[in-house]
Formats: sequence, C-alpha cells, structure tokens
Amino acid sequence: MPRDKKAFGKWGEEIAARFLLERGMIILERNFRAERGEIDLIAQDGQVVVFVEVKTGDSHRFGLPEERITQSKQRQLYKIALAYLQLHPRDDVDYRFDVVVVDGHPRDYRIRYYPNAFYLW
Repeated sequence: MPRDKKAFGKWGEEIAARFLLERGMIILERNFRAERGEIDLIAQDGQVVVFVEVKTGDSHRFGLPEERITQSKQRQLYKIALAYLQLHPRDDVDYRFDVVVVDGHPRDYRIRYYPNAFYLW
C-alpha cells in the first residue's frame, strides 16, 4: 500500500480512471484545478461531461469514504465544474457529477460507483 496519504489518493484516482475507461468513458482531464479547489477526474460519457469525485479509503473508523462528500463539498465541486465549462464551452453536452469510491488497498479493494451522485438546485 502507498505509504503517504497523497500517494494513496493518487493510486485510487488511477484505479477510478481505469474503471471509467473500461466502461467506455474518455478521460478529458485529471486533477483540474480552479480557484476554489480541484476535481479529480473529468470524463466524457457519450454526450455527457462527467465530473468525478474519487474517494479512496482503507478504514471505516470515521465512516465510509463517500460520506465525506458533504453538501459544502458538493457546492465546491459545482463551482469548479462551472469554471471548467467556462474554459471549455460546448452547447451539445449535458453534465453530471459521479462518485467513484476505491475502498481497500492495492492487493484487496472494492469499487463503488455512484453515477449522478448528487444534484445542485
């Protein structure tokens, strides 16, 4: 298992990217940064731009990894997604927010996938 938190997170993002590629998505960006933070992966699924939050965990002491995606985090991701869409305007696509959870460690992990994980009104 990667020794530090950053390397562990990068490992999880790589697993998540492969998972999405296997499902026919195209990875457009990794670690897209804007003023207020970062979106782990941006993919295209047909005519849909998919903003993907990846959560990697190997302990449930503090709850499941996906439980760390609070409403505040969702609003932050939405703002970053808007920044991406302003830089890459396209009228012919929709967008959504997905979550990929990589739970475990390199020798034994499970993936949980939540397409359309949340909506902002």
